[in-house]
Amino acid sequence: MASCCCRGLAKPLFFCILGALVDALLSGVLLVRGKDFSRFNQHSQVEEFKFCSSVFDLWVVSLARLCTLLGAILGLLFAKRKVDAVSRIIFLKKPWLYCSIGVVVFVVIKFLLSTECTLDKNSKLWLWCFMGWTVGSTIMANGLWYLLSKIKVMGMSTEQETGSIQERETLLDVNDCNNSDDSISNEENHTKKEKENIISAWRLMSYCKPDIPYISVASLVLLLAATGEIFIPYYTGQVIDGIAIEKDKAKFMNAIVIMTLISLGTAIAAGLRGGLFTLIAARFTRRISNFLFGSIVKQEIGFFDSTKTGDIVSRLTSDTTKMSDQVGLNINVFLRNCVQSIGTCVFMFTLSWKLTIVTLIGLPLVAFISDIYGDYYKKLSTEVQEATAKANEIAAEVVSSMKTVRSFANEDGEYNRYKNKQDAIYRLRIKESFLYGGYRWCTEILGLTLDVVVLLYGGHLVLEGELSGGYLVSFILYQLQLSFYIDEIGEIYTGLMEAVGASQKVFELIDRKPKIENNGVITPNEVLGEVKFQNVSFAYPTRPDISVLDNVSFSVTPGEVIALVGPSGGGKSTCISLLQHFYEPTAGEVLIDSIPVKNFEHKYLHNKVALVGQEPVLYARSVKENIVYGLENGGEIDQSLVENVSRLANAHSFISDMPEGYNTETGEKGLQLSGGQKQRVAIARALVRNPRILLLDEATSALDAESEHLVQDAIYKNLTSHTVLIIAHRLSTIEKADKIVVIDQGRVIAQGKHRELVEQNGLYAKLVRRQMLGLEKRNSSTDNTHLGLRDQSDSDSDSSQLSSSPHISALSKK
Repeated sequence: MASCCCRGLAKPLFFCILGALVDALLSGVLLVRGKDFSRFNQHSQVEEFKFCSSVFDLWVVSLARLCTLLGAILGLLFAKRKVDAVSRIIFLKKPWLYCSIGVVVFVVIKFLLSTECTLDKNSKLWLWCFMGWTVGSTIMANGLWYLLSKIKVMGMSTEQETGSIQERETLLDVNDCNNSDDSISNEENHTKKEKENIISAWRLMSYCKPDIPYISVASLVLLLAATGEIFIPYYTGQVIDGIAIEKDKAKFMNAIVIMTLISLGTAIAAGLRGGLFTLIAARFTRRISNFLFGSIVKQEIGFFDSTKTGDIVSRLTSDTTKMSDQVGLNINVFLRNCVQSIGTCVFMFTLSWKLTIVTLIGLPLVAFISDIYGDYYKKLSTEVQEATAKANEIAAEVVSSMKTVRSFANEDGEYNRYKNKQDAIYRLRIKESFLYGGYRWCTEILGLTLDVVVLLYGGHLVLEGELSGGYLVSFILYQLQLSFYIDEIGEIYTGLMEAVGASQKVFELIDRKPKIENNGVITPNEVLGEVKFQNVSFAYPTRPDISVLDNVSFSVTPGEVIALVGPSGGGKSTCISLLQHFYEPTAGEVLIDSIPVKNFEHKYLHNKVALVGQEPVLYARSVKENIVYGLENGGEIDQSLVENVSRLANAHSFISDMPEGYNTETGEKGLQLSGGQKQRVAIARALVRNPRILLLDEATSALDAESEHLVQDAIYKNLTSHTVLIIAHRLSTIEKADKIVVIDQGRVIAQGKHRELVEQNGLYAKLVRRQMLGLEKRNSSTDNTHLGLRDQSDSDSDSSQLSSSPHISALSKK
């Protein structure tokens, strides 16, 4: 049964009740001016209500605020399911904030109109005090509401409670914990998401720390450019006053000269500012891409088994570019708008503080619209990025396997798959376009409304003699500039939300810790090459319920050639992967010289253990660069060594016949070489390290009979001091092995030499018999088209070598 606790509830409720009482007391005192409550009607002007002078509306606002806050407190205290009460408080937090902003705007409008009313000094003082307290108490009420919303309700078991106690700020008693689990989960997810957005936004900016010198210089020229632009409207008003009002030619010419010089300096500074911030964005792109790629290449192999290539490529390209573009733009625009907004407000207050207050009333409305738009736009941006990643994933998959697509004539099918993903992106873009259109519609109407209000009120001030015509023109220019700055601030916020949406997946990859750490430190002076599997069990991370290896045990002595055989899917290649520490066993140990492979230093291990896979991957480099791939001094390796290992792999002859020899480009994934040539280059790449342990996973499957024979000579004659593990299905490759380990369904069912296993007449003997029967059928067939299913030289070689073994000959007669 879940246990529920109640701690720390008294403190937040105490502050909330105290704040409510202070609000009620001061609002009542200010309403009656602290003297006689019987004069309520006289002071509040209920019957003769005048908006500019009455305080009755302020008292109503205070009463509504007080009742709402007390209702939240009482609901929290007496609710049967307190988790619901807290959830409602959290849900109403943003509407409460918007209402509070509306109250502040209302008070500001009332304050401006009060300056036009005829009031005695004492009445005006009390009215303004009440207005000031209304604004202050509204801000205080928001803080108290926020305090209530931070109360966390948790119902959980004792173990969960112990594990999460450090995260609790306050605990409430929950009467029915089991029924409230879903509400708690949704609440915690919402809070967690908000925190992630804030953290992501700050983290985006934190990646610019190395560019602080560049940002400082860019900020300096930005300050110069912004300051110059601020003075332009002021001197424009001077020009108009000199021409149309004062008819002063000297004042007119002086203003023109100053405007020209300021404009020239502003243009130069603006160019430097733009160039520097573009450089900052480029450095940011390089930095975040390097961090991301560095984290990706350190992940365990299981990560790549479950993560698609297109998804990773999309994060490296689309997401990082979006992040850098938005960050570079936002730093530039944000700093510029901050400087220009402050300077513009200073000049506007200098010209007319009343008109300035009217203009600034629009700021909360812009913030409200930008907040709503930013939330929806961030959500859409994340969806667009995910849809783009899926489309890139299809494109990368198709391009990398174009031969398979062409061989099955599935071009139209892949095209339709890609088209469907693009259609999904298009539908999201349509939503974005409508959303942006609505946002622009709201902001344009708001801007037009403010312009009309400023013209009406400004004309009134000019007619009353409080403002000159030239200064009204200057103010209107400043007001237009401020509207532009406010609009850009909104775009900065939405752009930042877009970057945050793109950055969350990037930061997830950057912060992801590999489940298998390559943090071994052992680097012995010599590796003998002894290999042991001790009771090893394993299941792949992507399929944890399916056991691939079950209590596998075998050993390899130094210098021994051991072959792993058995039906496909039995777990042979998995043993190779575990030996290379691609994965870690779920039970048991994989040892080299009695040392667990996970304890070896990563680079040291893979210099001593080399793999040649069934489908080797070559890179779009020269043949020599592929052979020395991964060696720290690869560019300095002697050509004679490269040629020697190529001869051992029987690759030197075909490489020398190429026009550029070892400098010949292999193409992407080695597509310019045949399958056999790629495999021989891969064998040379393994041998150049002079590994103590050589792993051959069907390494000769693509070789013709003669090449395979030469490679076998290299294995059994030239590599006698090396430990060799072979996975092969050709008996000609494994019959000479010092030991053969038969693996079936993840278990070792037999070990021994070829002769011993044949005589046991078990699974190994059955595999030999099946291959012998297949070879006899092929050799007896006269249909060349059937022989074409396998290279004839391969069949001849296998049959000749197999028939030379008396045990196989005897087995075939049974």
